[in-house]
Amino acid sequence: MIESDEKYYQIVQGAHRLFMSKGIRNVSMDDIARSLGVSKKTIYQYVENKTDLLKQILDFSMSNIKTKIKEIETLELNAIDVLLEMSKVVGEKLMKFNPIVSFELEKYFPSIFEEHKMVKKQIMRDFIVRNIDKGIMEGYYRSDLNSDVVAHLYFEKIEDLYNPDILEQENFSFEELFRVMFENHIRGISNKKGIKYFEAQKENLTFKV
Repeated sequence: MIESDEKYYQIVQGAHRLFMSKGIRNVSMDDIARSLGVSKKTIYQYVENKTDLLKQILDFSMSNIKTKIKEIETLELNAIDVLLEMSKVVGEKLMKFNPIVSFELEKYFPSIFEEHKMVKKQIMRDFIVRNIDKGIMEGYYRSDLNSDVVAHLYFEKIEDLYNPDILEQENFSFEELFRVMFENHIRGISNKKGIKYFEAQKENLTFKV
């Protein structure tokens, strides 16, 4: 990896941590530069402005998700285990996410928000469709599933967890919400064989907060 790549990743990851901790509006480019121990001039060698930095962060995040999906899908796992592994990744990522960031993205950076949502939806849709096809072939999932509809519903359920009102209005922990959402999803698509297998694997389903 060349030095410029290392500096770029340092900026993107450092800014991401600050946004997650304090929100987008409360973090200036000066704050980012000070936190990283670099000058703003150095940051502007890699990004045009704060808006461009946000886009780079989101693109970087989606690239990491795609890489993780590819890694998991290359393992010798059945469809349920693939879904379990990927849901751990998604769950842990969501648990580290500050819902205020999603609210600020949608309100103050709508074009970036919509573009990111569409890319994320396509990635998740493709993953779920492949997983359903695999599960049906292996005999763990119901054969009458409409994979496109299931993928759409799964994505929308995940998106709902970004809504800060859900946690503020109800006395639910994020871990509890995600666990119930995921279990409902897998029970809804599995046949008897799949549910039996899921019950046996359920003890391994842990999401770190």
